[in-house]
Amino acid sequence: MALNEQLNKFQKQQVKCQSTLSDIASSRTSVGPSRSSVPAAISQRPVATAPVRFSNDTVRLTEINNIRKSPVGSQMKRVIQLLFETRQAFTPEQINEACYVDMRANKAVFDSMRNNSKAYFDGRRFSYKATHDVKDKMQLLSLIKKYPDGIAVSDLKDAYPNVLEDLQALKASKAIWLLYSQEDIAYPNDLKCDMKIEDDFKALFRNKDVPTDMLEVEKELLKIGLKPASNTAERRAAEQMLGVPSKSKQKKKKKQEISKRTKLTNAHLPELFQNLNPSGSQN
Repeated sequence: MALNEQLNKFQKQQVKCQSTLSDIASSRTSVGPSRSSVPAAISQRPVATAPVRFSNDTVRLTEINNIRKSPVGSQMKRVIQLLFETRQAFTPEQINEACYVDMRANKAVFDSMRNNSKAYFDGRRFSYKATHDVKDKMQLLSLIKKYPDGIAVSDLKDAYPNVLEDLQALKASKAIWLLYSQEDIAYPNDLKCDMKIEDDFKALFRNKDVPTDMLEVEKELLKIGLKPASNTAERRAAEQMLGVPSKSKQKKKKKQEISKRTKLTNAHLPELFQNLNPSGSQN
C-alpha cells in the first residue's frame, strides 16, 4: 500500500508540475507584447518562477509506472523470472515489492499467473513450477533411471539452479550417459551390465566355427527355425542369369588379408590377428 501511495503522489506531483510550467509559459506570453512600456531596469530583472520540486525517487517511480502500464505478458514474464531465479514462494504483495507487478490491482495478470504452466499457486503464494520436481543430484539420478530410453536435457534444465553441473558430475561418475546430437539426451547407465566375462566362456566363443559362406549360414538358421533375411541361392541364380561375373577365390582371399598397417576394430579378439601379412608393413 505504501508503494501505491508513493506512486499516486508522484503522479499528482507530475500533474502539478505540468500545470505550473504551463502557467509560467502563458504568463511569459502575456508579458511579451507590453515589454516596451516597462522601464529597462525592470524589464532586465529575471522573472521569478515558482520552485518546481520533483520527488527524489523519480526514476524508480517512473519505472514502476511503466511496468504497470505494460502488457499482461510482459508483467507475467517479470514475475516468472523472479520465481525462477529465487526459487522461493511469494505472496502477491511480496511480488509487488520485488518486481513492481501489482497483481492485486491487475486481475488479468493474477488470473494468467494462476493458470500458467510454470507457476504454482497454493492459494496464498506463487512459486516456480519446474518440468520435473527434483531438488538435488540424487533425485535427479532417480528420475533419469525411470527413463531407460533417455530423457531430454532441455526438460531438466529448469529443475534447480545447478542441475547442469550435477548432470556432468553424474556423467563423470559413470552413473549416466550424456549423448549429444540434435538434442542432448541423458540415459541411465545400468551397472548390472558391467560384468566380467570368464576366460572359459571367451574360449568357447572364440573356438566356435562359424560358416563363411552365406549359404551355410542360412541353412543353420533354418535348422533352428529362424528365417534368414537374405536368400543367397536365389541371388546367385539371378546373377548368373544376368551374366554377372563371380568374384574369384583369390580376390576374396586377398581382400581378407590383414597387414600391420590395418586399423584393428576387434582388438578384443587377438587370435584373429596372429597371422598378419608381413609384406603389408613394407613401404
